[in-house]
Amino acid sequence: MRLLITLLMLAFAQLFMSVAHASPHAAVKADHHKADSATPAREDDRRKRRPVKTSTRKVKEASPAKNRPPLAKKFKLRKKAQTVAATLPPKKRYGRHRLRNQEAEALTSGSASAPLKLSKAHRARYQKARETAMSKLMNQLGKPYLWGGTSPKTGFDCSGLVWYAYKDLVKFKIPRTANEMYHLRDAASIKRNELEKGDLVFFSINGRASADHVGVYLGNGKFIQSPRTGKDIQVSMLSEDYWEQHYVGARRVMTPKTIR
Repeated sequence: MRLLITLLMLAFAQLFMSVAHASPHAAVKADHHKADSATPAREDDRRKRRPVKTSTRKVKEASPAKNRPPLAKKFKLRKKAQTVAATLPPKKRYGRHRLRNQEAEALTSGSASAPLKLSKAHRARYQKARETAMSKLMNQLGKPYLWGGTSPKTGFDCSGLVWYAYKDLVKFKIPRTANEMYHLRDAASIKRNELEKGDLVFFSINGRASADHVGVYLGNGKFIQSPRTGKDIQVSMLSEDYWEQHYVGARRVMTPKTIR
């Protein structure tokens, strides 16, 4: 009996010990251990133990500012370059570039009446072209005005008469209206005191900014025109008050450079 009681007591003791070991006290100690391991002191120790990575990138040193020339020196150099360029001979051009350059010089060479060195053959051809234009114009005297007309058989309006006289004699295309002729870039603008036979004279009859009437200067203050409906082609004087008031300018379509 005593042996049985002793065995039971040993069994209870063993059970008590196993329950004690399985109690939450062990978990608390484990959590406490983890908390201790995460303290800042240990973190610092770990950081000290880790190898510090040294960066291999090289810091770019600030380059010294370049010595820039002052503005006065810069302007002097530019002016010197311009003077040197002005003394150089003009660049030669070939092909279509040469033709364009010649046309530009013809339009920007100042007065269209500037003297030119012409060969005898070229001068004769130029004079013949002028005489042909004047002959075609004078042969239309007395023919009726016709709006939009461009033929001797039907009659002419003002711009149609000019177009008929010059269309086959110059290199460029003659426009069909007076305002287009007035703004024609291929024809040089002429001052009134420089008018010559064959120059186009323009008028603004309706008081607009554009030219709406054109005639051809014949010399001695006279010009030929096709005035208006009901009138015939006639010669008039530029000095008349009416034409003086409405005169706006002149252009030269026929020059030694523009004839065919």
